[in-house]
Amino acid sequence: MSGPAPRAGRYRRPLPPIGRYALRMGAVAAALGLWQLLTSLDVDLWLRFSQFPTVTDVGHAFADRLAGADYWTDLTDSLTRIVTGFLLAAVLGVAVGVLVARSRLAGDLLGPLLEVVRPIPAIALVPVAILLFPSNEQGIVFITFTAAFFPVLVSTRHSVRALTPVWEEAVLTMGGGRWRILGSVVMPGALPGIFGGLSVGIGVSWICVISAEMISGQYGVGYRTWQDYTIVNYPGVFVGMVTIGVLGWLTSTTVELLGRRLTRWLPRTSYVPGTRPTAPRTLAPAQLAAASTDQPSDTEEARDEHLV
Repeated sequence: MSGPAPRAGRYRRPLPPIGRYALRMGAVAAALGLWQLLTSLDVDLWLRFSQFPTVTDVGHAFADRLAGADYWTDLTDSLTRIVTGFLLAAVLGVAVGVLVARSRLAGDLLGPLLEVVRPIPAIALVPVAILLFPSNEQGIVFITFTAAFFPVLVSTRHSVRALTPVWEEAVLTMGGGRWRILGSVVMPGALPGIFGGLSVGIGVSWICVISAEMISGQYGVGYRTWQDYTIVNYPGVFVGMVTIGVLGWLTSTTVELLGRRLTRWLPRTSYVPGTRPTAPRTLAPAQLAAASTDQPSDTEEARDEHLV
């Protein structure tokens, strides 16, 4: 006889969606409340909160910026630069990544050069961009492109190389050619990894485009934030920081949602954090014997069934 099933631990029920959103908003409100409290009381315990603007000061500066035209001009310029550079990096990064992963000749020709350039921070290429391009705008787009290119390239290369050769052999068996393999095996199989690189690339792009705008830009969120710092307008600095954070979150979320949409054929996990896991059902010895007789004993038959 089988022993008693192990007693499962206690698990709390998962919150409904509205409860989770309320919890997130509550966490943000608590952080803002703590910020307001520490800055309004001029608390100086190693960290000098007396030098920080209060939440209300930042809110008033934000409202003033929203009412002006310069804020929206800076917003448009930064978004144009990030979208242009990121789209170029996405297209070329995926193309070069697939080429290097699928072609030994391309890997030998391009691999060493890419690996030498890849560790160089994109922001360190600002002098090169100033010398290379006739305008600062093109140089900032180049910095943004470089920042996103290598994460996309590396993730694409690893995803393509990690694909099982069984799928490619199946397409070849059915008479498919190289383009058929690329369209029905390589790209769909590598999409999850590609979007992982895109998510990383969009975040790094925002870091580098803001830094490039601070160094050589004339307009943009980074340029305006640095100008506020030079004139000791600290509420304006925090307005720029909040703007950068919100824009980065929106663009990263857009990339993630697009990735989920294009990979909706992938199996999704049914596990929900905080829920009670299902205990495994204990089978009697007779049931175990009956189940073992139902399993296929021929390994070739099992392999053929898996391929089908």
